[in-house]
Amino acid sequence: MTVSLITGAGAGIGAAVARALAARGDRVVCADRDGVAAARVADEIGGAAVAVDVTAEGAGEAAVAAAVDAFGRLDAVVTCAGIEIGGPAEELTTAAVRKSLDVNVIGSFDTAAAACRRFVAQGGGGRIVLIGSVNSVIALPGQAAYAASKGSVLTLAKALAVDWARHGVAVNVVGPGVTDTAMSAGTLGDPARREAMMARIPMARPARPDEIASAVAFLASDQASYITGAYLPVDGGWLAAG
Repeated sequence: MTVSLITGAGAGIGAAVARALAARGDRVVCADRDGVAAARVADEIGGAAVAVDVTAEGAGEAAVAAAVDAFGRLDAVVTCAGIEIGGPAEELTTAAVRKSLDVNVIGSFDTAAAACRRFVAQGGGGRIVLIGSVNSVIALPGQAAYAASKGSVLTLAKALAVDWARHGVAVNVVGPGVTDTAMSAGTLGDPARREAMMARIPMARPARPDEIASAVAFLASDQASYITGAYLPVDGGWLAAG
């Protein structure tokens, strides 16, 4: 039995990951600041749910404890909880940038660190997948706060992969391109912005959440046993096109 913990599992990519891992037979714990949304997804897939705000002190430990309480152990963690704060860099407040870092970076670190401690207590092993973005490696207009956070997620994953390899813990990053979720509704719902965005993507369409989830499921499996510190873009060819 594989037990997987997903943060941000109440909607979007997180919910798609929860469904994908449950479909392959994992016991899944859905964590989200919206406990009702987490419970809805958990009920759908036969998993467990916990209401967790990843920016709260001790949130990572609370989420991991919920997984262990529900299913007795923990084998994989995926950090999907995230926010996107956009706007011209000169107009961003330090509070907005700090919030982006708190959710996307500190929240990912706290959850991953709590998971690693649990993995070590179980004797080692375990897989962690952090959700980055194409913004982990490129800059786009109006994305200073988001790019800073997602770039940090990628560098964090590399550092954790190096630190935790001695425990048999693998840490990798999936980098979605534009994906058809509520987070992207502002871009995809505006015809001009959508057309401009699709012009960047060779496959000329946004990703479906389940397509991101498929990549996550691979990295969160034993099939990726010799992969750590890697970045896997799921972007329809966006980065390849330059």
